[in-house]
Amino acid sequence: MTGILEHKVVAVTGAGRGIGREIALLCAREGAAVVVNDPGVAGDGAGSEAAPAEQTVADIQAAGGRAIANFASVADPAGAASIIADAVTHFGRIDVVVNNAGILRDAIWHKMSHEDWRAVIDVHLNGAFNVSKAATPYFREQQSGSFVHFTSTSGLIGNIGQANYSAAKLGIIGLSQSIALDMARVGVRSNCVAPFAWSRMTGSIPAETPEQKRRVERLQAMSADKVAPLVAFLASDLSRDVTNQIFSVRKNEIMLFSKPRPIRSMTRMEGWTPQAIADELVPSFRPSFARADEVSAHVFPYDPI
Repeated sequence: MTGILEHKVVAVTGAGRGIGREIALLCAREGAAVVVNDPGVAGDGAGSEAAPAEQTVADIQAAGGRAIANFASVADPAGAASIIADAVTHFGRIDVVVNNAGILRDAIWHKMSHEDWRAVIDVHLNGAFNVSKAATPYFREQQSGSFVHFTSTSGLIGNIGQANYSAAKLGIIGLSQSIALDMARVGVRSNCVAPFAWSRMTGSIPAETPEQKRRVERLQAMSADKVAPLVAFLASDLSRDVTNQIFSVRKNEIMLFSKPRPIRSMTRMEGWTPQAIADELVPSFRPSFARADEVSAHVFPYDPI
């Protein structure tokens, strides 16, 4: 390890398992003191247990690193604030926030309940807001800091049965962009990462048809530890001039996503009517339409590298 996070304090939400755990372990190996946040809930957000966060902390400490556990829910503003307060109380400062915590309540659109919608939005989108908001006064005062928010191709591209999760993950991109713009004047960065990795969150993907089984096999080849190096880079001073970006990690491949931009334009000087749109605009635009059933498997049809 190169010690790129020496003297940094990093808070990682959802760090008891999966991607969050791998991020916490690598940040600690790179010299950071880590607040390991995880309430230990099930994949749908039910229940709680201390063991996941405590195990990550124990593993960091056994390797000679510094870490403490926090069991708060990021969906609770007071709980989110306690994550940052614990960092400052135990380690004297906060330098990096990794918004990784998440749950799933998947359901096909016509069967999705209001409760499942709110629960997912509360953890992913409101949780990212709550933790980021709590860290912001410290970042402003010290004129530095890095936010790393976890988004998903379910938001960037779309996915079946995940209206709540997709909306939350696309909302996180809007949140990150605004933070990056508003906080640039005080030297604070904000970026997003869309991971491809096999974890508890992806373990619920159905594998019944040959196509579904092939997709799961691809995901299983992409381990959570492959995501951690990019996050450690974004947390470090090596990324001091990298902000307002959307990255993705797919095994050994790192991608930069574009933001929505106009791809076609047509002007009708006399103005548009519904019939003119159907007759003139749609035939011109149709070659550039996204396919109606597009999911990430269509955008990434190749095996992970």
